[in-house]
Amino acid sequence: MKRISVIVLSAIFFTACVSKKKYLALEQDNGELKSELTKTKVANEELESKFAKIQQRVDSYNSKINELTDDNNAKLVSVDGVVISENQKVAMRESLKNVPPAYMATAKTLKDSMNLAMQFNLKSSLENIDEDEDIAINIEETVVMISISDKMLFNSGSYKISNKADEILQKIANVINSEESLDVMVEGHTDNKLMKNTAAVKDNWDLSVLRATSVVRKLQNEYNVAPEQLIAAGRSFYKPLTTNDTNENRATNRRTRIVILPNIDKFFAMMSSN
Repeated sequence: MKRISVIVLSAIFFTACVSKKKYLALEQDNGELKSELTKTKVANEELESKFAKIQQRVDSYNSKINELTDDNNAKLVSVDGVVISENQKVAMRESLKNVPPAYMATAKTLKDSMNLAMQFNLKSSLENIDEDEDIAINIEETVVMISISDKMLFNSGSYKISNKADEILQKIANVINSEESLDVMVEGHTDNKLMKNTAAVKDNWDLSVLRATSVVRKLQNEYNVAPEQLIAAGRSFYKPLTTNDTNENRATNRRTRIVILPNIDKFFAMMSSN
């Protein structure tokens, strides 16, 4: 009988111990679940706050867009893929009134018209530059090419600009400064006579580049041309106008070419930002 009682008591004691362990384990799991729930609630509140701020921004943008849409004077239109306001489009058309109708005959779009207007304005601006044997001006569509002999700009074999160049460079600067949407490339060209290798000038490549940068610096520093409009390039003797077989021909090939490139995309971008 005693043996049976001991067995029963042992079983009860063992069962009680297991139940307590399970209880503690469950209590721990419960605590972890409560902690995770709290973290989830905090994260959810943060997400809701961020969403509310984003929604406010979206509502603000929609409000601004609606204001533009509702205001006929600020209505946005697309011109050849460039978005501008109706007012800006009207301003462009006003600027075209100064151009002779014959100039606009081939224009099919507003962008064509602005290109032609630029061409007309450039030609008008160049009227005060007299062409002679040392200066040649060619216009192909809206690209203006001004070729200046080296004796007008430099001493022989040098890249230092002479005082004789002041007048022509001032006139060219006036043309460039008249329109912000112009890009200007200054190209140095030499004949094929090999240069003596010196500390400053190693070969014809060096001379052509140094001459171009000398002109660019003078346009920027003395005539206030914006540097972002300027490009300096050297062509050495690889783009001659004629053969280099005579002194006269070599003189023709020694030149600085200033290429004025109207940037119609930049023009439209400026119109859109004003």
